[in-house]
Amino acid sequence: MSRPSDFGQIDINVAVTGDAEAPLIVCVHGWPESWHSWNSQIEHFVALDYRVAAIDVRGYGESSRPDAIEAYRLVELCGDAAAVIEALSPDAPAIVFGHDWGSPIAYNTARLHPHLVQAVAGLSVPYIPATAGNPMDLWNLLYADRFFYMKYFQEVGIAEAAFEADLPAALRKVYFGASGDAPSDLWFTDRPDGTALLDFLTDPDPTPAWMQSERFAPVLKSNAGRSTHGWFNRYRAQHLDGADIEGVGQPVIAQPACFIGGAKDIVRKFVDGVDLFEGAGASLRDNRGVTIIDDAGHWVHQEQPAATNQALESFVVGL
Repeated sequence: MSRPSDFGQIDINVAVTGDAEAPLIVCVHGWPESWHSWNSQIEHFVALDYRVAAIDVRGYGESSRPDAIEAYRLVELCGDAAAVIEALSPDAPAIVFGHDWGSPIAYNTARLHPHLVQAVAGLSVPYIPATAGNPMDLWNLLYADRFFYMKYFQEVGIAEAAFEADLPAALRKVYFGASGDAPSDLWFTDRPDGTALLDFLTDPDPTPAWMQSERFAPVLKSNAGRSTHGWFNRYRAQHLDGADIEGVGQPVIAQPACFIGGAKDIVRKFVDGVDLFEGAGASLRDNRGVTIIDDAGHWVHQEQPAATNQALESFVVGL
C-alpha cells in the first residue's frame, strides 16, 4: 500500500494473513529486521482466528527508503502504521504489537492515533513518553569516552558502509550479540569511543537453533543490494521526536497495554545500576502486565516464541 507524506509517496510493504473479516493485529518490527521476524506470531494468531498484518517498516525490506533523516521521525513511522490500519480495518481499531524500535512505534501510534488502536503490546523496549530534548545527550553523558552503539550510529555513512560490506555477517553478529546466547557483558565493556560495532561482535559458534539460516534468508533477500541508511536514520532522528509528540494527546497510554521482555535483554543494562524493565508499566494507564521471559535476550519473540505467544495470547483474549 502507499500513502503520501512530506517526503514523497511512501510505499509500505505489508504481509497480510488470515480472514479479511477477522479482528486485525498489526505487527511492527525493529532494528535491523523485517516483517518476517513475526512469523511465529503470525502462524499462532491466524490459527486463533485473527487477521495479522506484518509490515516492513519504512527503510527496510520492500518498503520505501527516503533519504532524509527527518523522514524517520516517530510521527512519520506511526503515520505509516496508522495508514495500514485504516486501509485494512476502516471500521474497527486494531491491536498493535511492536518489537525494539517497533515498540515505540506501536505505543506512539496508540497515543497519536487513539481511534485506530484498540490495544498495544510492546516487546523489548518499554514505553517512555517523548519529551523535548535530545536523548543522545543522556547517552553521551553516561558513555563519555566509551563505546555505545547509538553514538556509533550517529555519523552518516559509517555504520551503513560497515553493514553493507557483508550484510549476512553483520546480521549474524548483531542477532547473536544481543541474544540470550551471547556473553552478558558483550556490549558493555569499556571499549573506547569510536570503536566499530562489528569489530567486536562475533559470529556464533555453534549457531543457536533460533538463528538457523532459513529463518533469516528472507531478511537478507529483501535487503540485499539496498542502502541501509533508513536503519540508522531512525537513531539520528530521535532528537526530533519530543518536539513532534510532547504536546499531542496524553503521554500516558490509555488503551489496554502490556510489555514483554527477555530476562537477558541488553536493554535492561543500558544505565549502570538500573534495570530499565522495572518501570515498564509506569506510563501505561491500563497496564495488563509486564512479562519477563527466561532464557531470552533482545529477540524475545524469536528466541522463545512459545512463551512470547502465550503472553501475547493472554493479553489479547483478555481484551
